[in-house]
Amino acid sequence: MKRKRITSQSWKSRQRKWRNLSTFFKKGFSGMNKKVLLKNVILGAIALALLGSIFMLGAFAWLSRDLPDPNSLTIREIPLSTKIYDNTGEHLLYEIAGEEKRTLVTLDQIPEYVVWATITAEDRKFYDHSGIDLKGIIRAMLVNIVTLSPAQGASTITQQLVKNAILTNEKTLTRKFKEIILSIALERRYTKNEIMQLYLNEIPYGSRNYGIESASRSYYSSSVEDLSLAQAATLAALPQAPTTYLNNPDRLLERRDWIIGDMVELGYITQEEADVAFAEDTTIDIEISDIEAPHFVLWVKEQLEEAYGQKEVEQGGLTVTTTIDYDMQVAANDAVINNRDARSATYGFNNSGLVAINPTNGHIVSMVGSVDYNDDDIDGKVNVTTSPLQPGSSFKPIIYAAGFEAGYTPNTILWDAETTFGTATGPYSPRNYDLDEHGPTTIRSALQGSLNIPAVKMLYLIGVQTGIDFAQRMHYTTLTDASQVGLSMVLGGGEVELLEHTSAYGIFANDGVYHEPVSILKVEDDDGEVLEEWEESNGERVLEANIARMVSNVLSDNSARAPYFGSSSYLVLSGRQAAAKTGTTNDSKDAWTMGYTPSLVAGVWTGNTDGRAMGGGAGGSSVAAPIWNEFMNSALAGTAAEGFISPEIPVTGKAMLDGEIPSELVRIDKASGKLATDRTPESYVEEKYCGEYHTILTYVKRSDPLGAAPDDPASADGAYESWESAVQAYLERHNAELEEDEVPLETCEIPEDEDDLHVVANEPDVKIKEPDKGDEVGREIDVELKTSAPRGVDQVEYYIDDVFVASSSLGAGMTLTLPSWVDVGEHILKVVAYDDIDNRGEDEVRIDVTEAGAAGSASITNPFDGQSIEITSEPYQVAVELSDASSATALTLTALNLWTGETSIVAEIAGPSSVNSIAWTIGVEGEYILGGTVSSSDGDIDLVPVTVLAQEPTGAPDDLSLIEEEEVE
Repeated sequence: MKRKRITSQSWKSRQRKWRNLSTFFKKGFSGMNKKVLLKNVILGAIALALLGSIFMLGAFAWLSRDLPDPNSLTIREIPLSTKIYDNTGEHLLYEIAGEEKRTLVTLDQIPEYVVWATITAEDRKFYDHSGIDLKGIIRAMLVNIVTLSPAQGASTITQQLVKNAILTNEKTLTRKFKEIILSIALERRYTKNEIMQLYLNEIPYGSRNYGIESASRSYYSSSVEDLSLAQAATLAALPQAPTTYLNNPDRLLERRDWIIGDMVELGYITQEEADVAFAEDTTIDIEISDIEAPHFVLWVKEQLEEAYGQKEVEQGGLTVTTTIDYDMQVAANDAVINNRDARSATYGFNNSGLVAINPTNGHIVSMVGSVDYNDDDIDGKVNVTTSPLQPGSSFKPIIYAAGFEAGYTPNTILWDAETTFGTATGPYSPRNYDLDEHGPTTIRSALQGSLNIPAVKMLYLIGVQTGIDFAQRMHYTTLTDASQVGLSMVLGGGEVELLEHTSAYGIFANDGVYHEPVSILKVEDDDGEVLEEWEESNGERVLEANIARMVSNVLSDNSARAPYFGSSSYLVLSGRQAAAKTGTTNDSKDAWTMGYTPSLVAGVWTGNTDGRAMGGGAGGSSVAAPIWNEFMNSALAGTAAEGFISPEIPVTGKAMLDGEIPSELVRIDKASGKLATDRTPESYVEEKYCGEYHTILTYVKRSDPLGAAPDDPASADGAYESWESAVQAYLERHNAELEEDEVPLETCEIPEDEDDLHVVANEPDVKIKEPDKGDEVGREIDVELKTSAPRGVDQVEYYIDDVFVASSSLGAGMTLTLPSWVDVGEHILKVVAYDDIDNRGEDEVRIDVTEAGAAGSASITNPFDGQSIEITSEPYQVAVELSDASSATALTLTALNLWTGETSIVAEIAGPSSVNSIAWTIGVEGEYILGGTVSSSDGDIDLVPVTVLAQEPTGAPDDLSLIEEEEVE
């Protein structure tokens, strides 16, 4: 398109025209008489008012033609049934029959308290307004403008009558305008009593019951004239949301009691009458047949009624396609029933619920709200998947996820030691389910072991309010007030809905992306026109992907869970990776199992509907996990196995956050207290784990865990003293209760200097003066020594051919009797001198033995000479063999501890055999000489002794795992 060029001359011409027009208006208004101007304005306003009145009168006249007759029932269109299908549109889950139940009654047949209950519940200004509540309308408009949705209403009884008897339930401004006009017209034509009569005969009370008489006969098998006050209040509670209240008896009872209580305040009834009504059972029992997934279907019906109105849902012939996967729904229902049949009697529960969601799109693929919808003994109509219940430890992953977001990692060490927490309501001292402490524990192990104390510490570290804010970000709607839950929230102290809980776990399964739970895929009217249809979306990013992956990595780590649940628990799926967590509340009232794969997340609750505790060791792993396991295996059968994407576990550079306690196994010289060297005798070596055993608050600030450590931890955090004293108390108890094969945990500094007492300069000097080299000797030898030592000579040992034969505290020598096993010929005599700390010096000489010993031989064949033995709780089996047992009458086995100098008798056996197995219980560490004698008719025979070193195991204590970075599959 070619644009016209604007020249400078034409632009000036336009400017002149605008100036002239402006001058005209200024002169015109300034020159006009003010009285004339005012008169014209008034006349204009009157004209507009007249036009508005004419319009309103016309609207009244046109719309009033449809006003109903108070003494007859409104003629409705022929009702059409609504059909609700699964996600394929092939399996009919339920057909809402269109036939309605209606019976006309006049106001004089209706008890006054029915009217009072209705006014109390729906419109307390009914007898004062002219059909509309102007203040309520303005308030609703403001709310709708702020929320950008037509969710808020302000309907009077008159408006509700118009909406249900004449108009549709659509929330549009046009329909609202019609409703207001008709309500005013209705009020002008009829009296208040006539309007009330119309309302009570036309309003829907649920389950195809229109009008109070139909509802009374259907629910209580009586006429409205015979209703009790409590029954009247119950029926008055229904019109606000009939399906919702009929399917939630507890909520209906709560609303009934609210109406009765307010009727007292409004002066309609006395407190005495109210007390009688409160005590009356007004349960409404509705049997529903020919329905699949009843809790889900009726929940969908509630949503449809909210969107389209009860009349359209029950009579409009809608076709509804839901998200239910029919096969998965069957699998879920079977798993719940099978578990009840197999375990309810043993564990004392009567109800269960299951909900499963596709985490990639939010589709609810199965929902079982109770074991049996029609079983009133267990309140089967209550949908436990949408009921607030305490989740127990199944809530812990939510708080740990918040901790990961704050900077903690699965490797972070939290001391599992009994700790007292200060709270607004007083001291709080949580205990683990096994009533035990497990010392320094990683978050990975604490979460998989479901330990309570580390979980409470995690919530304290991030803050309760942060925990609540995080939960709300995960789309929990039941956790709002920090003062109501406190630190117990991480242990399931708050209440959550199973549906929301499962959806939150779906965020972990879907790499941190949330999809709102979806139940309806498409709604079509009776002509096939699509009224609404679900559309694919990218969802909402709630967590960083790596945070979600870390949670999944921990919850799918069966090796970390195995020490607590075993390696083949119900949390393990056959042939595929799955993440799972159980939960059990105090007194075993609620048992949960939550778990998922990348494409399916399922949550299970089991317990008693009335809140009674289960028994017989019931818990999440024993009564909820079997349902979860059966359902998941069945639902995923025939599908490809999926794995979780491995996370990048951060390395922060802070030891406690990265799973390291600054400690190491050190060898200390007992005499000097310094590091042992290769010259330090084993008898003076002490092994221990020496480290910095302190609370994590020593190393991190709650507000900035990745920042610098606090300069003064005690003043930096009010909980430090309690946490630190708990750690030190644990260490004291732990070390006092150690088994013989365990190494103590000690807070100490590793010595920098080496042992300076066991050195060459301190070694004793020993010289054999007699016998001399090559001397011939008999069975007795007079040994003369020359010894000296800086610390003095404390002990002298004598050996023949490196086999111990005797010891003495005398440094000058002794008369040595050769044992019987020393034969004629050359042998080496060795002498070893020790000081008081086992520094040693030695000398040896070759001798020639000329006299034979006793005939026969006896030897120790197990252990062999020089063997090292690990001390365990089981005795060591010593083997002694005799060359000639026929003449042997007795066998005595002895053990000499060279470190302590104590000799003990291991065993005395009468009539020994050729091979003898003797149990030796080793008391303490030491270097032992095993020896003894065999008595026989030919004389005593000495056992050939053996020297063994008996030591405690040197491995790390079981509960101290110095974490190494592990490769995750």
